[in-house]
Amino acid sequence: MNLELNGRTGLVTGASVGLGRAIARVLAAEGVRLAVTARRRDKLESLAAAITAAKGPPPLVIVHDAMDEAYPQAVAKQALAEFGRVDILVNNAGGSRPFKLDASEAQWNEAMTLNFTRHRQLTHLLLDEMIRNRWGRIINITGRSEPEGINGAFCAKAALHSWAKGLSREVGKHGITVNSVPPGRILSEQILRNYTPEYRGWQSEHEIPVGEYGQPEDIAQLVAFLASPRARYITGAVIPVDGGLRRYQF
Repeated sequence: MNLELNGRTGLVTGASVGLGRAIARVLAAEGVRLAVTARRRDKLESLAAAITAAKGPPPLVIVHDAMDEAYPQAVAKQALAEFGRVDILVNNAGGSRPFKLDASEAQWNEAMTLNFTRHRQLTHLLLDEMIRNRWGRIINITGRSEPEGINGAFCAKAALHSWAKGLSREVGKHGITVNSVPPGRILSEQILRNYTPEYRGWQSEHEIPVGEYGQPEDIAQLVAFLASPRARYITGAVIPVDGGLRRYQF
């Protein structure tokens, strides 16, 4: 299927490894001119080299820490200076934050800032150009809605779902869609660090109907479709990619 993305512009946050890296590579393969941002320059530069070697448009590399207060303005400014507009924004930066009952305010503030506030701020900095061009795609990589305990990231991602739904109702008339994609167990640095091979094997057999952990490309393919003109009538949605792991109906 031709996704009609050639020549579009995009920004992928948290692009250095895992889901963000796969999303960037798939979008670039579709001809999207990308800005990619994360903290680790070496990882971003290797991503840029891989995209260029695959004949994709050379991406703009923006090295910045999402916890820096200047992050949203700096990233938006560089992307807009390079492209003039950002058609596709993939809010992917973030990370799990399991807490104990005595978690501090600083811990909660960090979790909410990284996993919700920075996405909201960056999106709103890019919205004016999307509205002016009457086209835009905002895709949030979020998280599960069945927490096993207190996790600051889960709370932030729930806020992201609610904000994205509300935003979708405000900007749909401008040709802009806003969707969220909560991954299931997708093989990544974080998963490999936090879960043993034995646990991954047990969970694949007993809890995931398709019988295995997903690959980053499983997320990236859906993101590419949601970013395309072909997904024009999908907005305000939360679409899990989890091999059937989630037990809720909606």
